[in-house]
Parts: sequence; C-alpha cells; structure tokens
Amino acid sequence: MEAHILLFCITVFLFFARSFLRKSHSKKLPPGPTGLPILGNLLQLGTRPHESLSEMAKRYGPLMTVRLGSVTTIIASSPETAKEILQNHDDAFASRPIPDSVASQPNPEGTLAWVPADHRWRNRRRICNNHLFTTQSLDLLRHFRHRKVLQLLAHIKRHCDAGTPVEIGSLAFGTTLNLMSNMIFSVDVVDPDFMTAQEFKELVWRIMEDAGKPNLSDYFPILKRFDLQGVRRHVRVSYLKLHEIFDEIIGKRLKARASDKITRHGDFLDVLLDECQLDGSDFSVETIKPLILDLFIAGGDAFGSATEWAMAELLRSPEALKKARRELLEVIGPQGEVKDSDIDRLPYIQAILKETLRLHLPAPFLLPYVAGDDVEVGGYTINKGSRVLINAWSLSRDPKYWDDPLSFKPERFLGSNLDYKGRDFAYIPFGAGRRICPGLPLAHRMVNLILASILYSFDWKLPEGITPENLDMTKQCGITLRKAIPLSIIPLIE
Repeated sequence: MEAHILLFCITVFLFFARSFLRKSHSKKLPPGPTGLPILGNLLQLGTRPHESLSEMAKRYGPLMTVRLGSVTTIIASSPETAKEILQNHDDAFASRPIPDSVASQPNPEGTLAWVPADHRWRNRRRICNNHLFTTQSLDLLRHFRHRKVLQLLAHIKRHCDAGTPVEIGSLAFGTTLNLMSNMIFSVDVVDPDFMTAQEFKELVWRIMEDAGKPNLSDYFPILKRFDLQGVRRHVRVSYLKLHEIFDEIIGKRLKARASDKITRHGDFLDVLLDECQLDGSDFSVETIKPLILDLFIAGGDAFGSATEWAMAELLRSPEALKKARRELLEVIGPQGEVKDSDIDRLPYIQAILKETLRLHLPAPFLLPYVAGDDVEVGGYTINKGSRVLINAWSLSRDPKYWDDPLSFKPERFLGSNLDYKGRDFAYIPFGAGRRICPGLPLAHRMVNLILASILYSFDWKLPEGITPENLDMTKQCGITLRKAIPLSIIPLIE
C-alpha cells in the first residue's frame, strides 16, 4: 500500500514538475493565441489560414506561436522576422518537415522541395542549377519557348475565329508543361489541341491541394499510420498516374541507350541517367522521378496560375490593359512577334507580372521549415524541432511597405529596383535564402513571354453578362492559391 502511495506521489510530482518546466521554457517562445486542449489552435485557422494568421499577428505580433495539434509552429508575418529567419539564421532553418501527403509518393527521399538540406539536396540543386536554370541553358532553350508560345497562339486563334472563349489558365498550364517536358524529356506531354491539359492540371492540383489542406496525420504524428482523413490514399492516385507517364518515357530512353546506337538527346533526362551510372551516386531510375515530378508541379502550376491571375486583374483594370497593349505595339511594332530578347524593353509588362505575384503569390506560405537548433529571433527563442511558417501573403500586404496594398497597381514597380529574387523581404513570392525556388529564372522568362504574346496578338473581353466589377476572384486554397472559378475569356483580333 505504501509503495502505491509513493508511486502515486512521484507521478503527481513529475506531472507538475513537467508542467512547470514547460511553462518556464515557453516564456521564451513568441506570444500567441490560447488554444483548445489537444487541438490547440487548429480550429482558428479556418478555410483561409493565411488570412486568419495574418489577423492574429495584428494582435500577437509579427512573430507568433500557435499550436497545431501536438506541433508547435512559429508564424513569421513581417519582412523583419522573415529576414532574420531566412537570411541571418539560414543555416538553422534549412530543412523542412515532409507532409504525410508528400510522403505518400513513391521514393519521397528523391524530391528537391522537401528533402533535408543535406548532400542529397545539394546534389539535386546543383544539377538543376547547372543544367536547367543557368543563363546559358535558358538561352539555348529559347527556341523551345518560342515554339510552345506559337502553338499556344495558334490554338487561341482558332477560338478567336470561332468566337468561343478560352480557359487561359489551362492553356498557359499546358504550354508550360510542354516546355518543361521538352527541357526534361524532349517530348510534349500535352497534345497540340490542349485536350489533355485539364487532365494534367487536375492531377497536379490534387497533389497541391492535399499537401496544403489540414491533415490530422501532420498535426498528430501518432495518428499518421491510420490516415484518418484518407489524404494519403486520395493523393497517391495522382502520384502513381504521373509516375506511370514518366516510366513510359524513361523506359524508352533506357532501351535506346542500351542499344548499339545510342542517340543522345542532350536533355535533362540524359543528365540524370548519366548521374545514375556514376559509382557511389545517390541517383537511381526510381529516385529521379520525384525530382522530375517536383519540376513539373512547380513549373506548370505556378506559371499557369500567374498568367491566369494577371489576365484576370487586367480585365478588371481596362486602363492597365490598354497601357500594356500600347507598350507592346510601340516596342514590337504592328506586324512583329514577341521574343525573349524583347522582355527587357517591356517594363510595364514586367510590372504587371510583379504586381500579380504580389497580390496572388504562387504560395501564401513559403514551404515550412523546421528549426535545427534553438535560435533567438526578435528577442524570442524558437526551439529546436519547432515548425516555422513564413506568411508571404501577409508580407506582400504590409501597409508599412506597400501603399494601398490591396489594389492592383503595376505602376508601383516602374522605376523601382524591387524584384522577386529574394533580396527584398517584403516581396518574396519565390522564397529567399538557400531554399529559394531554383526555377525563378525560367519563371521570369516564360511567364513574361506568354503574357506579352497573348496581349500583343489578341484583344480580350469577358463573356456576356460578366463585367470587370463582378468578375469572381475567389481563391481555392492548397499549397498554392488558384482561381476557384477558371478564367474563361474571349480573344479578339482588331
């Protein structure tokens, strides 16, 4: 009996001691809202967590602690705190937690976006930078970009002749997907009539949506094996379908390389297969597919979405649309063709894209980070193992840095050195620090080229019954923010 009483007393003591230690330790943490038992602040996120957390930050400050289930998460909502994390303490926040939906794909250790910042990540990043995104590589692929844009314009011309509308986001998505597939595989994956573009878009969106939605498996790791919401089962279908497409292309290439007459395409797949053959390489045919998938998802989704949002904003701002077309006619002339080399002479077109990316970021949050050590930021301590989210949506609307932040004003970028290369922390649509999006140079060229080309070749109007004032701009949340109702618009030739 005495032993039981002693054991009970020890248990109670340890419980209160643990609670005390937790409280004293948590004094170092940034402030934050009180949460519910077990759930923490999960229910306070709502369907638009970037907006909810931005509102909370107005009360608790630009560095804020929230508890999402059993996971402590630090939210940075100001350029100053983002700079401290991504620049001053870049080493400590170089790794990322892998969401359960992402881990459901085959060989998730082969990804570029999600793996820890170790030698595998550095190797993948080096190969992408050296063979895909250097100035020299992008210059060599200029003819691919022009060819894909000409195919896009020819398709729009057929709709123009028929007087039928086009879903510009799907067309831009299909165009960039074919560009990526030519860079990687030297083949198109979307047919010339763009019939399969929507199918690919839905596959990619399922991955983006499931990775971005609240998932109990991420907030309560003990429940991960049960997949209570079915997220893992749901998203795996998309992963496997895309892997099947890659398997067919890679299989044909391996067969050709195994023959006596090896035909080299000089594309990224050749580079990756060469790496697979090196002694001691951490590449294999299986682990290159997640890397290829990352490139497809990031390129197609971000490029297509940026084009769609830009066109939506221009159709809501007729004066900006007129100004853009006037610049194009002055620079290109009446019977010309927009080329890569023209982009630097089109400051207003570039300003339109920059302003679009400010209001409609590729992702409202940068992909999450995990603290590798205890780090002091803004006078608070971010504990080792804590998750860290940068609310880029909040940064790009900070009234301290942006005049009239909710309005679409491309003019704010004219004559400004502000860009999206990760140096200005009030504006980081592609991230910053060592894990900044490696495809940024391609995005700059491709989206500006598509946008300039469709504005130069056609005038545009909204379908009957839709006005600039009532055009629906509702967003659908995933890792990215896509337009909930696709933009369907009518091309015209004056």
